[in-house]
Amino acid sequence: MNRQSITFTKPNDEWLKEMVANQEYSSKSELVNDLIRQARKQQIQVDWINRKLENAERSGFTKMTKSEILKESKSRIDGGL
Repeated sequence: MNRQSITFTKPNDEWLKEMVANQEYSSKSELVNDLIRQARKQQIQVDWINRKLENAERSGFTKMTKSEILKESKSRIDGGL
């Protein structure tokens, strides 16, 4: 593994310390790595959704724009449909 030196703002550092103190994570490094994994996974999902939206928009199947489709998709997800 590569070692890096990073600086956190005071609120972020306090939050990291709290998570470690609450035994949510064993170290700040573990927590930061987990946050990065989550962000990477989320980006993969966002990219997939964007590709689907762009393909749907190009197909001419709908008159809705990409943002309209995204808004409707989010409301369906939030509504559990």
